[in-house]
Amino acid sequence: MPSKADPVKAFADLTEQEILALAISAEEEDARIYADYADGLKEKFPASAKVFADMAEEENEHRRWLIELYRRKFGEHIPLIRRHDVRGFARHEPIWMVRPLGLDRVRKHAEIMEFEARRFYERALERATDAGVRKLLGDLAAAERSHISLAQRLGAEHLTPSVKAAEDETRRRMFVLQIVQPGLAGLMDGSVSTLAPLFAAAFATHSTWETFLVGMAASVGAGISMGFAEALSDDGELTGRGHPWLRGTITGLMTTLGGLGHTLPYLIKDFWMATAIAIAVVLVELWAIAWIRSRYMDTKFLRAAFEVVVGGLIVLGAGLLIGNA
Repeated sequence: MPSKADPVKAFADLTEQEILALAISAEEEDARIYADYADGLKEKFPASAKVFADMAEEENEHRRWLIELYRRKFGEHIPLIRRHDVRGFARHEPIWMVRPLGLDRVRKHAEIMEFEARRFYERALERATDAGVRKLLGDLAAAERSHISLAQRLGAEHLTPSVKAAEDETRRRMFVLQIVQPGLAGLMDGSVSTLAPLFAAAFATHSTWETFLVGMAASVGAGISMGFAEALSDDGELTGRGHPWLRGTITGLMTTLGGLGHTLPYLIKDFWMATAIAIAVVLVELWAIAWIRSRYMDTKFLRAAFEVVVGGLIVLGAGLLIGNA
């Protein structure tokens, strides 16, 4: 029996009645998880949602088989025994804590759930002695072992190549909308907006340390400002741009990073060497921004490079003119 310090029961101590009761609650829990997945995916990934809806129905069918057998063997009352009451079961994150749902995450989770269910029925089969109980547990273990996995088996029916391609494209667009766009906006702002104050300070003072301090202040200040501006601009509910504070964090960090790139060279004491390296870093930053725009924003590279480089050079020139005034 479990102690007060360990309020769970060992699987080896379960009776056949308790094993069946546990199986019933486990099948019900799995069915509800799959139904939650189906509900969470139905708007953007309807084919995958159908996969999980079918998985939920199959788990409900398993539960009905178990309940029928339990009633024949032990009567109408089914004690409530859940996974967390038995030692050895993994704990899964509640569905409401992992939204918005991602296809890769839920499919991987489904495969883990299938593996756990198969292991449970195989272990339960070893402990069962009643012929009827053994037959049902064996059938359920075989059902979990059949084919490669339940998710892949049902996916083959519903996820045709064209549907899968459409869902992959939707996922790519969501990645661009929620991650790439705020990151790119931050990188552009940090790389370009800090050029003028940094190089103005550099040529006004010819002090690498003072220039470094100005660059740090400009980079961190711009990161904080851009981060809050992005987070407060859109809650993401209607636009689908994701959680506002995640976008704000991405934007703020990339803004700061964009400014630090050409600020850090001024830790070098030699002014002209630091300035040459900083200018080289600026050119690399502008090229990286142009590449990201070309790769994810459907902009031709030459056009993106022209727009970004021209804008960056104008700001750089303004900083040099002000610093030499």
